[in-house]
Amino acid sequence: MASTENTETANCLRCGRRLTSADSIARRYGRSCRAKVVAASAAADIADFKPAQLDSARELIEDGAIVPLRGLVFTAVSSDGTETYLSHPTNCNCPGGLKGRRCYHQLAARLLLAA
Repeated sequence: MASTENTETANCLRCGRRLTSADSIARRYGRSCRAKVVAASAAADIADFKPAQLDSARELIEDGAIVPLRGLVFTAVSSDGTETYLSHPTNCNCPGGLKGRRCYHQLAARLLLAA
């Protein structure tokens, strides 16, 4: 007899706890961590960023394409998925960040740290 239970598991990208819910696994965040990230995006200092950058940062977080390394440093995936960048809330080594511009990778790092 075949089991219909979901045996797939993953860890929350924010807190590292084991995820078992299919929705949480798909989002890569548990319910409470996702709620904290969403609340942080509303409360974070985003005045220096454009609305399109906020949308891209939220998408980056939703896709689980930004992962904490250590301290304030994150690994972020490029929008086309071909490159990874080291990102920090105040700088990034993406092409825009290397030119001194604010990028959505930095914003995503800010949002995750605020959560």
